Amino acid sequence: MILDAQATAALLPYDGLTRAIESVLQDPLVQVPTRSVLPMVGGGRLLVMSAVGAHAAISKLITFVGDNPSRGLPTIQGDVLVFDPHSGQRLLILDGPTVTARRTAAVSLVAAQRTGQWRQGPMLIVGAGVQGRSHLEAFHVGLGITEFWIASRSSGSADALVSHARGMGLKAKRVDDPNAAMSACGIVVTATSAHEVAMTNAPANGTFVSAVGAFTPQMAEWSRDACQALSNTACLLVDTRDADHEGGDLIQAGLNVAALPTLSDVVLGSPAWRVATDSAAHQSTRTVFFKSCGWAGWDLAAAQCALANRSVL
Repeated sequence: MILDAQATAALLPYDGLTRAIESVLQDPLVQVPTRSVLPMVGGGRLLVMSAVGAHAAISKLITFVGDNPSRGLPTIQGDVLVFDPHSGQRLLILDGPTVTARRTAAVSLVAAQRTGQWRQGPMLIVGAGVQGRSHLEAFHVGLGITEFWIASRSSGSADALVSHARGMGLKAKRVDDPNAAMSACGIVVTATSAHEVAMTNAPANGTFVSAVGAFTPQMAEWSRDACQALSNTACLLVDTRDADHEGGDLIQAGLNVAALPTLSDVVLGSPAWRVATDSAAHQSTRTVFFKSCGWAGWDLAAAQCALANRSVL
């Protein structure tokens, strides 16, 4: 089965995706080698990601070209091949950008649900592209968020996402200065192209932040000063140990990323997460800063979710 974006999305509901992500983190048979990121002559990157688990094996081939929107093309293009881990038979070819958008938003949602604490207020989304839209939809479905503030370098993109949110029956507005708006927002997601720093201030105590736009050491959405300030007051959390060499925001701030707990530590209740929360300043109103870089294990979770839902097609 070769599935387009619409059919792929139908197999990846956010409630099922979050369960699949947690299942992958609890599966001792999962194997995920370090992904290959190869520069292309036009300035983009080719990413090759593979993973094997108890219920599926996958290989994901996608390209990332940050300035593609100016050409009228998607930033991310490619496919996810899904295989039976027992017979080796190819079962599905999923739309790569749809898998990437939905599983990334679902990972942020798991982090927010599991850490479980944020201030009241609207959700701020910085970056109004595909990831901004998927996070808006995921956090509405998974946490019941009904008010969104949208910031983007492109006012047209921001207005389009605002219109999409209102079409879903949600409250939404465009904000032109995300750093000023952040103090009023309990949840912040930064999903920019990470060509340049967008966030220069640290969020207020009690904010949940998911930073998803930067996935190489050279990329950063959050400034060095903001990250260093967060290191003194917040619980810093990374998606996987791959962030040790890919989490550009934290690496460029000179932080010891290898010492930070992972989402697996949170889900499994490991001592690393308990130590981080016990030592955090202002525990009752602590900020959680979740740095997400991506991992083929998340694509494996999406594949398992898709296989479980094939009957809906």
